[in-house]
Amino acid sequence: MLILLRHGRTKANAGGLLQGRIDLELDELGVQQARAAAAAIGPVDRVIASPLVRAQQTAAAIGQPVATDERFIELDYGDWEAKPVKDVPAETWALWRNDLDFRPPNGETLNELGSRVRHGLADLAVDAVHQNIVVVSHVSPIKASVAWALGASDDTTWRLFLGQASICRVATTLDSARLIEFNVTSHLDGLR
Repeated sequence: MLILLRHGRTKANAGGLLQGRIDLELDELGVQQARAAAAAIGPVDRVIASPLVRAQQTAAAIGQPVATDERFIELDYGDWEAKPVKDVPAETWALWRNDLDFRPPNGETLNELGSRVRHGLADLAVDAVHQNIVVVSHVSPIKASVAWALGASDDTTWRLFLGQASICRVATTLDSARLIEFNVTSHLDGLR
């Protein structure tokens, strides 16, 4: 089983900023979210995380050794890093949603992100048939992972919502993947 875990909250998340590759730590709520997610997931065979500190901290809460995989790093928003989401014009969002090769200035396209994530998942899929593997990542790579599991295009990611410290589960066989759970956040009930 592939268990996809989005990192806990950071100050940028709380402020509604495009965080991308900005390397921020979890805030106090994010630490609590990471602990709650780790408890909900329980023991696993392997833990893999994006190199960004927020993903590493969330992975560390699981209490097992963490391997780092660059392929699961967040989308590069380029010049838009730390920009409030609301400051990106509506016309730009519309253009972005309709073009998987749209590139934020000095950033990365969704096609590029999808390609690197799919390569990472392909490398894990066979082992995940018999092992529970947690991948701690970010909203865009996890959405791309869900699109992979569904056999869907990366434009599907625009129609998905993932909460902070949410859990998705993907069962793999030798020739396919199946989305079992999506955006599970019940383990966060009562956290504020």
